[in-house]
Amino acid sequence: MKRNVLVTGAWPYANYLLHIGHLVALLPGDVIARYYRMNGDNVVYVSGSDTHGTPITERAKKEGKTPAEIAMYYHNEDVKSLEKAGFSYDMYTSTESDYHKEKVMKYFKEMYDNGNIYEKEEEQDYCPKCNKFLSDREIIGTCPHCGGEAKGDQCDSCLASLESNELLNRRCSTCGSTPELRKNKHLYLELSKFQKDIENLIKERESIWRKNALNESKKFLSMGLIDRAATRQLDWGIKIPVDGYEDKRIYVWIEAVLGYITTCERVLEERGESFKDFITDPNLISYYSIGKDNIPFHTIIFPAILKAIGENMSLPTHIISCEFMNMSDEKMSKSKGNLITINDIVDKFGKDTVRYFMIANGPEKKDTNFSENDLIMAHNKFLVGGLGNFINRNVSFINKKFDGVVSEGIVNSDIIKLTKDTYSEVAKLIEAGELRAALDKVFDYVSEANKFYDNSTPWIQVKEDMDAFNNTTYTCMYMIANLSNLLRPFIPDTTDRMKALLGIEENGWNEVTLSGDIKLNDIGLLFERIDVK
Repeated sequence: MKRNVLVTGAWPYANYLLHIGHLVALLPGDVIARYYRMNGDNVVYVSGSDTHGTPITERAKKEGKTPAEIAMYYHNEDVKSLEKAGFSYDMYTSTESDYHKEKVMKYFKEMYDNGNIYEKEEEQDYCPKCNKFLSDREIIGTCPHCGGEAKGDQCDSCLASLESNELLNRRCSTCGSTPELRKNKHLYLELSKFQKDIENLIKERESIWRKNALNESKKFLSMGLIDRAATRQLDWGIKIPVDGYEDKRIYVWIEAVLGYITTCERVLEERGESFKDFITDPNLISYYSIGKDNIPFHTIIFPAILKAIGENMSLPTHIISCEFMNMSDEKMSKSKGNLITINDIVDKFGKDTVRYFMIANGPEKKDTNFSENDLIMAHNKFLVGGLGNFINRNVSFINKKFDGVVSEGIVNSDIIKLTKDTYSEVAKLIEAGELRAALDKVFDYVSEANKFYDNSTPWIQVKEDMDAFNNTTYTCMYMIANLSNLLRPFIPDTTDRMKALLGIEENGWNEVTLSGDIKLNDIGLLFERIDVK
């Protein structure tokens, strides 16, 4: 039965080029989406650029440009980077799209009309020198937890989420003046109302969410959920559909996560399908591919927003929350410049080598350090020495002895069973978000393929028993054909070449069977060894 599946990736700020820290957080979503499509399920895979908020306005100030110029420049660059890395989004949009803005205002008004957003007057930081109220990111100071330099929303050193009034030695990030408190009115999301709902969600997801997602969520819940400001003192962002708030904009943390819903709605609308039926499907499977610094927004705040809208939308089922891939034990940072862009690494090593390495050696369950040498070693050992070796030794022998024609034979029954079992085991691992283990399982199959070739000794069989030789070679072609499916979610360009080798087009998540003689097509070497030097 065809399943409804929503796959999403976190929305990166459009204020700089995407780097490999973004890649390891977002890539699992692409693998998962490709797998479910191969199953024939109804997949909606979406994300986009977060083009609002202070990170964009801060960069605009530095570069002497408008926020719109900065946001759309980097959005367009991000689209190119993700295409370069082989992402297969059904839609990658931006929070600046008119469709997103209109839908966000609609949902915001529904939350307001439902009594889940209310007005509150409070004292807010005001810079007398800049003559304006300050947003949290426009306030800098000392983190009360670790003593590091922090912004008003988060400490970059210890990653603690903060309120601006918690900072020590607070000052305006623009002029350095000490802010003063003045009264200002804002709208608040009554997050505290949904404490019990979120507690129930966490209990239901106990067995399927990653440990870091569960631990971080439980920590927030144990402190008690507090109401959050839903509006911000900015002139860049989405307007507020409530009278009296013309000088403010919807807070980016509300409208960015709503992007999953607005973009899903847009994709289904363009397909001519019912968004309501899809998003309220009690059996909807959803995946949110994010970094660990984004966990509370997806496990606490986003579900609360969906509850506040009140349209019975499905809550997140899987949180694919990776740890950090660091550079020299430091979190990658645009401001520090200690990063490698997606463009640079793909240009240097190739799309599929990068995709393979980021899944096989990525920070799925613990922080890792990126090393080019590690990537090269993995490429040479597994892609060249494992997969490439198996294919090339078969192809070169057939080309040399039989002009590239593989005679029909009988596929080994043990190999058929291993193949079917591998499909089943890899499917379970991918659906559980255990992508590293899934890829390892496929390369176990590659290892078995090489063992089968070695143990069968086709170079001897060809002299002594042609029927045995044909059976061995045909079994190897069968394994190549099925590897072209098993590896497709991970390294799609490589599997296209493997299919071209055999002249097959089947892309479903099921056993590929062969019939008749096979004329091999020339695809050259699948992978070339990289010199560490």
